[in-house]
Amino acid sequence: MGLTSNNIVIVAVVAAVLLFAATIWLWPRLAGRGVTAVLARVGMLLATQLSVFAAFGLFANQSFGFYGSWSDLFGTENEPGVVVDHDTPGTRVRVTDTRHITMDGGSAPRVAGRIDKVNIQGPVSRITGPAYVYLPPEYFQPEYAKRAFPAALVLTGYPGTTEALINGLKYPQNAHKLVKEGRMQPTILVMMRPTLAPPRDTECMDVPGGPRTETFFTKDLPKAVSEHYRVGKQARNWGVIGNSTGGYCALKMAMRHPGAFSAAVGLSPSYKAPIDSTTGDLFGGSERLERENDLMWRLDHKPAPPVSLLVSSSEHGEKNYKDTVRFVNKVKRLNRSGEPIRISSMILRTGGHNFNTWKREVPASLEWLGSRLSDR
Repeated sequence: MGLTSNNIVIVAVVAAVLLFAATIWLWPRLAGRGVTAVLARVGMLLATQLSVFAAFGLFANQSFGFYGSWSDLFGTENEPGVVVDHDTPGTRVRVTDTRHITMDGGSAPRVAGRIDKVNIQGPVSRITGPAYVYLPPEYFQPEYAKRAFPAALVLTGYPGTTEALINGLKYPQNAHKLVKEGRMQPTILVMMRPTLAPPRDTECMDVPGGPRTETFFTKDLPKAVSEHYRVGKQARNWGVIGNSTGGYCALKMAMRHPGAFSAAVGLSPSYKAPIDSTTGDLFGGSERLERENDLMWRLDHKPAPPVSLLVSSSEHGEKNYKDTVRFVNKVKRLNRSGEPIRISSMILRTGGHNFNTWKREVPASLEWLGSRLSDR
């Protein structure tokens, strides 16, 4: 059973309940003072506690998407997969599975849309990454047959699982609802983890001597998706949104590559890359490279790019609140001085660094992002 499957969560919960009941039932029989009775009581308590912790842990992992598989959990997933496409010469997107989703009105693609599970091959970065591509219902309707759609790259945090974007934050479901209500134009969503070289957290960097994650996301991915699906090829057709690490990646890639993305949303983002045991040395000892990936430094020392940005935080519960206010104020000053960069913010009164907070922010963020992308 997979780490995120419903079956394993159910098994863990049932085991915890049965062990708890067995402990209560057998406790009078284990009330003696002998070594055997004491060891039996200790064993029953430990087994019950471990089963309860396991059940809570598995449920939390399924809800918040910390780890996607057993190998991901234990750190044995070390190498990215390499896929060679033999289907169509020159194609960089290989569809490995399709998923029908149910919305109001049914599950037919022309009503609910469709989710393709794909592998995207990056010839420049030499990275191949898995993704889920949500195609809105309009993609399958005759009146849209010749239309090129806008697209948004949707990123999880680290470590994160792509499935959490569908089952937890419900990006396709939110997009479908917004389009139906007339608050968002039909948009293709490319949903991914920012981690393309697991278990390493590359912070969407081109690591010196290491994975070229930034190149994959800003050069390889938009080109590959635009060639395979009816998606616009210009920066005005593309946006990027992410939470936590994915939020930092979104802001950074739009600011550093305005030719790839014209709009970006950072939900609870950081504003510079950390250096810790999960990242290793991202900058190869280069202070210049470290500065250029610091978003505050970029606002002070680099020309402001012609992009629209949205950042979110909360006054109570988020550690990035003060940095978010600083970032917003810096961009506002640049904007007042005539620079082309634009900033919007979403500040909650309370909300922690978790899925419950991001669920509250995703609908408004998608509406904002959709209004800034062009289908032409």
